[in-house]
Amino acid sequence: MTDRYANFAQSGPGRFLVRRLGLPDPPRLRRHKDGDPVIAGPVRIGGGGRVAGPVGKLMESLGATGSSEGRPVGLLFDATTLADCTALRALYDYFHPVIRSLASNGRVIVFGTPPDVCASTREATAQRALEGFTRSLAKEVGRGSTVQLVYVAPGGEDALESTLRFLLSGRSAYVSGQVIRVGPANVDLPARWDLPMDGKVAIVTGAARGIGEAIAGVLAREGAHVVCIDVPATGDTLSTVANDLKGTALQLDITAEDAPSRLADFITTRHVHADVFVHNAGVTRDKTLGRMSEDQWDLVLNVNLASQERINDVLFEQNLLGGNGRIVTVSSVSGIAGNRGQTNYATSKAGVIGVVETMAPTLASRGMTINAVAPGFIETKMTAAMPMMLREAGRRMNSLAQGGLPVDVAETIAWLAHPASGGVTGNVVRVCGQSLLGA
Repeated sequence: MTDRYANFAQSGPGRFLVRRLGLPDPPRLRRHKDGDPVIAGPVRIGGGGRVAGPVGKLMESLGATGSSEGRPVGLLFDATTLADCTALRALYDYFHPVIRSLASNGRVIVFGTPPDVCASTREATAQRALEGFTRSLAKEVGRGSTVQLVYVAPGGEDALESTLRFLLSGRSAYVSGQVIRVGPANVDLPARWDLPMDGKVAIVTGAARGIGEAIAGVLAREGAHVVCIDVPATGDTLSTVANDLKGTALQLDITAEDAPSRLADFITTRHVHADVFVHNAGVTRDKTLGRMSEDQWDLVLNVNLASQERINDVLFEQNLLGGNGRIVTVSSVSGIAGNRGQTNYATSKAGVIGVVETMAPTLASRGMTINAVAPGFIETKMTAAMPMMLREAGRRMNSLAQGGLPVDVAETIAWLAHPASGGVTGNVVRVCGQSLLGA
């Protein structure tokens, strides 16, 4: 659906009125287009901790110069060695002189050490304080710029490339104020960064429309053969999506008792194993709890959560996921912050986060990863059907003052599914423009 207010606000007369009246000012976001460089312009690096060296080398390889001339498009700061609260002054000393010169759609990344691996309580305190700094700065930079905190565990310094390529590029246009954890991993660098999933098999549930269709499209663009799954009622649409991507369509009700075994038979017969599995299928049946029927509760929990658990069970019991397999599941900001009239939905989406948190350590020992994305207000047919005032509130109540697009969710999933993202696991990444609801 077209955001008419954003289009008007970005016009000449609109910009005049927005500034004059102090109205929400949605910037024009720089999203990825084929052939775009990761980042075009000077990137400045500050701090002198564990990651400054590897990050500097990567910036050189990407052609991101450290020139002091012109507006920087990226400001990176290595805070991994800040050992107590007095050392936090380094954040002010680095950012204060340069933050107002950051270019539109700029990128700010602060690197820290995970508090739970710090050597002392004071070091852990200083590192935890970085979250407040980055989340607040993300609400100040404006003009489509984003700010992220990347906690890098010792040994994870050489597992950063896929994450930096995502966060610095237009692929992360609607991701801001996030905390991402990267750990040690055997990184599988692709032969071609423009086709990192060449030869991989990716399975996407709920792929017939909306966010699922966008996920399938981005994974296919990255080189994967995509198996598109959706319920039989979407058969014609599902086939069209799969055919357009040169993928495969599988009509399957994932809540059916025999769904896991049918899926297992399909994978072993057609592909031997899958490399990426994206749990995207989901439904809503919104009612306040006192007015909600048993069927509305049961359906949402079954589709959004229980079906995922049953499918995961068969994937691992029958070794249907490749050696460096990736699972990405779609949660929601409702699963983090809650939402009136969505006790069933928020319960299911919080449960999805529980799946990620509990499975990540076990899968890491097998060289696999599991992560979740939590979309906020995304422009889909479902949000287009919302009452106008609720729709406008959803669009404006975030740091970017606009709704996201299905491709924003898809780009984030493609990064988490990337073969070089082996150090990224157990994360819940919000794709919400830094929604003001929830932390």
